[in-house]
Amino acid sequence: MLLAKRNQDLMPSLFNELLDWNNWNNLTADERSAMPKMNVSESEKDYRIELCVPGLTKEELNLSIDSENNLVVEMTEQEEKDEKEGRHYLRHEFGRMQFKQLLSLPENVKKENISARVEHGILHITLPKFTEQEKKALSQHIEIQ
Repeated sequence: MLLAKRNQDLMPSLFNELLDWNNWNNLTADERSAMPKMNVSESEKDYRIELCVPGLTKEELNLSIDSENNLVVEMTEQEEKDEKEGRHYLRHEFGRMQFKQLLSLPENVKKENISARVEHGILHITLPKFTEQEKKALSQHIEIQ
């Protein structure tokens, strides 16, 4: 799922893609059902993301930041263990589909302090924000010669 163009000045948002219904409609029903449901909240200190990933462990999930400042959340492919153990399904209605979600990060996120944990089928991601003092410390004065 690719993100729409970022426009952080007009409407700062982690998830511009959620407003792009054209892309959502281009997905098949299977692709839509593979995308985890998501909650996003914001406080003065941080952004918090919760993704519904029932049955997945931390070993099956991968979280990274790409070169374009996107948070990448993906499920790594796992093979079915029952098939290896000689069992075959008479009826198999659910399975695991691979997903990859790109979320545009705002500029005020401390990338080095992002944390995540999986608990009770929910992937919790915390994106801490820079404080005003930290923002000022990051700015650099360049002396003109």
